[in-house]
Amino acid sequence: MAQIGRMLFYDRALSGSGKLSCASCHDPANHYGPTGDASVFEGGADLHRQGRRAIPTLTYLERMPPFSIGPDLGDDDVAPRVISVPSTGNRRGSKSATDTASSAAHIVPQGGFFWDGRVDTLQQQAGGPLFDRDEMASTPERVTARLNMAPYREALLALAGARGETNPAFLREEALFAIGRYELEDRHFHEYSSRFDAWLEGKARFTPLEREGYLLFNDPRKGNCAACHLDHITRDGLPPLFTDHQYEALGAPRNMAISRNAVASYDDLGVCDSRPDGRKAFAAYCGMFVTPTLRNVATRHVFFHNGVFHTLEAVLDFYVLRDLQPEKFYPRAPDGNIEVYDDIPEKYRSNLDTIDAPFDRRRGETPALTESERRAIIAFLGTLTDADAPAPAADAVTGQTGKRQDG
Repeated sequence: MAQIGRMLFYDRALSGSGKLSCASCHDPANHYGPTGDASVFEGGADLHRQGRRAIPTLTYLERMPPFSIGPDLGDDDVAPRVISVPSTGNRRGSKSATDTASSAAHIVPQGGFFWDGRVDTLQQQAGGPLFDRDEMASTPERVTARLNMAPYREALLALAGARGETNPAFLREEALFAIGRYELEDRHFHEYSSRFDAWLEGKARFTPLEREGYLLFNDPRKGNCAACHLDHITRDGLPPLFTDHQYEALGAPRNMAISRNAVASYDDLGVCDSRPDGRKAFAAYCGMFVTPTLRNVATRHVFFHNGVFHTLEAVLDFYVLRDLQPEKFYPRAPDGNIEVYDDIPEKYRSNLDTIDAPFDRRRGETPALTESERRAIIAFLGTLTDADAPAPAADAVTGQTGKRQDG
């Protein structure tokens, strides 16, 4: 099934344009993330429709728990017990890089796929872009037609059984399941082959700058990065994923390069937009997006859910200077005032993180990290890049790779 999923992953004929495959956005040569620095991908049937959000990597998703809202379980790769959600006035608890267990009483959203956790399986995740009119822009009918004429048809039907012969919807679900199996079974989606992993095993050393960055990454008074991007081996002996799978509201600036953001009435509120009644039921979490893995982060060119930043230097500057020098990130209103947190409505701004380092500084105070310390953290992040990447597979029909072909 995983072998069939590999062919599906690179099959452009599944898309509405006939020119996009999963690999068009999730490039294997870039650790299954986007290539280039466009904030969002342009897709659709005509290849000119902007996607809604930045493209996340498909790597290191094999241990993602299902979406839930419940106690913060620290570094456990399990789903918490779901409990009632506060409708308003939620006060987030502090998170420390050296004591993640202390936040266990906090009620937080966690798990699930996409930036907002709206699905729970890789199978469901594969169907999202496929049928999104701004992305692969396919239809159930088009996918069924392709599955019934593709070179992998007989193999897929052999595994789908008699029901696959007579039930198009079931055959489509089997195809999506196959893509999920490919992502689970192919080691390139979760190599754990970085220099950091070699360091964990005692087979590599950090440079002095990388070691400084590692210590700052874990210092709760400085970078405090490990509060959310957990970097320690789990209690089960598994390598760290550099995420706690939880959601945070960081107040990233509105990205006016995305055309829909130019509409004043449009707001992307993350996890609370993942359900039809979310802005009421999940109001305490509006503006929150999942914390992504930092593995292979040094190879990326697009950061945050809206792709507003394009370098790690810009990201670290934002973390450290957001409330100290807001004019660096936010626009000015006609009256000259800085429109801070301009991408989240004022009534949800109590959800923002303003208490954890480095977001706990105010105008006139000393930044949590100096410029040289930020450079050290970036040097450490470079140790998280996996050692190799797979060669792109050939398209099942044309023999071309899965990258986008416009002509």
